[in-house]
This record gives sequence, structure tokens and C-alpha cells, in this order.
Amino acid sequence: MPGFTTQRRLAASELNIGESRVWINPDPELAGALGDAITREDIRSQISDGNIKAKPKKGNSRGRIRAKNAKRAYGHCKGPGHRRGAKGARSPRKELWMTKIRALRKRLRELRDTGQIDRHAYRLLYRKSKGGEYRSTAHMNSFIKAKGLARGE
Repeated sequence: MPGFTTQRRLAASELNIGESRVWINPDPELAGALGDAITREDIRSQISDGNIKAKPKKGNSRGRIRAKNAKRAYGHCKGPGHRRGAKGARSPRKELWMTKIRALRKRLRELRDTGQIDRHAYRLLYRKSKGGEYRSTAHMNSFIKAKGLARGE
């Protein structure tokens, strides 16, 4: 059976695929007709007859990745041996700061709008928050309680 090098090259060009994905019918009875197909028109007619086809594209299975991501969702496979990058690269300091300051400012607005703190206390606490004095909303709440800044108490 001939190698069909020219036919494979032309078919790949016509089908807009790589040569490795060209399927040529292995039937020995068609070998003569396929061997004679040396023009692009001949190749197109062979493609329409179904003697030359494009093999399906191969992909990479994501099954293993999905399984690993499912485990990681509940904390497995995240130990020190699996970590690449510094602590600040995995959770940037700026993002941690943004999360914290937004929570603090939201809590301050709630306290001011409900009347639990006056606007002077609000400004004081806002400035202290901006300066990074509080670790969390709980820390700020304990400061408010300790200093007696809340009106309701």
C-alpha cells in the first residue's frame, strides 16, 4: 500500500488540520483511486466521498484536576510540600488589608448609622482603623467597649 504522502499533505491543507490528523481509508480496493488523486480537486472529491477524513482532536482529560480541586476545596493537598511561592504571594498583603479595612469601615458605618457611636467617635475610630490599629472587627469592638465610646452602654 503506498504511503500517500502527497495526498496526506494536500488533504491536511484542504481540511485545515495537521497531517497527523488525516485519516485515509485503508481499503486496498481504493488504493488505486487514492493514489491517482494528486490535485486538490481530486482530494476534495475523495473527502466528499468519505475516503479521506479528519480524525477528532485529542484533548487532555481534566478528571484528575477536578478530583484534586474537590479535595482542595475542603483543605486537603495543601500542606507545606504542595506550596510554591511565599506566604505573601499566595495571599497578598494588600488583599488581606483590603478585606480587613472594608470590614472595619462597614462596621463603623453600621455603628454610626444606628446611633451607637457619635460622629466624633466615628472619625477617631476611622483614623485608627486606617492607621492599622485594629486586627479585626472583634478587636475594634473590644476597644470601643473598653474606652466606653458606645452610647447604648
